[in-house]
Amino acid sequence: MLTLIAKRTVLGVFTLWLVSVLVFAGTEILPGDVAGAILGQSATPESLARLRAELGLDVPALQRYVEWLTGFLQGDMGRSMASGQPVAGLLWPRFWNTMSLAAYAGVIAVPLAVGLGIMAAALRGGIFDRVSNVAALAFVSLPEYFLGLLLVLWLSVKTGWLPSLADTYEGMGMAAWFRATTLPMLVLVMVTTAQILRMTRTTVLGVMDQPYVETAYLKGLRNGRVVLRHATPNAAAPIVNVVSFNIAYLITGVVLVEAVFNYNGLGRFMVDAVSRRDLPLVQAAAMIFGAVYVFLNMVADIAAIALNPRLRHPRGKEA
Repeated sequence: MLTLIAKRTVLGVFTLWLVSVLVFAGTEILPGDVAGAILGQSATPESLARLRAELGLDVPALQRYVEWLTGFLQGDMGRSMASGQPVAGLLWPRFWNTMSLAAYAGVIAVPLAVGLGIMAAALRGGIFDRVSNVAALAFVSLPEYFLGLLLVLWLSVKTGWLPSLADTYEGMGMAAWFRATTLPMLVLVMVTTAQILRMTRTTVLGVMDQPYVETAYLKGLRNGRVVLRHATPNAAAPIVNVVSFNIAYLITGVVLVEAVFNYNGLGRFMVDAVSRRDLPLVQAAAMIFGAVYVFLNMVADIAAIALNPRLRHPRGKEA
């Protein structure tokens, strides 16, 4: 098992290096000129050349990549091209805002979705199963920004129950924070619950078609006991993978949700940085998103290995 975990860890590190290459290359091919965007219409050839030299844009791309990656590994994310402030000081508050929102949604969505998925599998073909499938398919199909606008219309504009914008600030009370972030939380809960529910139901039903589950039914065990004691534990590894993937989405896929509700998170921060062509901010935010995504998928792989005896003790190759 330790060998498999080590292989997954090495693969995760290699994947993260590939992410760094793609992030740097992607920002390099963005249209326009950073120095021109900063100086605006008053730019002259001399001022452009001077600013490009100050920003280090006059050195080869490979050299800049090596210097950027070395600094990133040492905790130095560089300085903002627009404000000159350290990127880390600008980035981490937004990152923790995104993490807080993701945790708020995940604590509700994960147990709710897994429970509903198991219930739908236990009541296969019934009214609850059909209704939950239709609702989950609808939530998965609708874009997050559309769901967000619907919630703003119903819960903010028409009823006034919740604020339409998720305005948060330092020193904000917990009650006020929860009220301000409830609408974006509901959007994330609807999307992730739908995805986890569908996959949990499918996984548990796949296990329930196995011969040992049919044997449990033949012994006279009740349906609920068979699902909870026999089917669900053997479906745990795929469910953990699905849950991990959706937690990663809660952290890395919230750009549209943050934009709709004007939430001061890392996703909106990166979008604003792209519009200003502030490359160090864009690169740092993209790398943080990539690192979180790779880490959570690596954790899911290791958890799947721990929960699956066939992965912990693989058979040797036949001669």
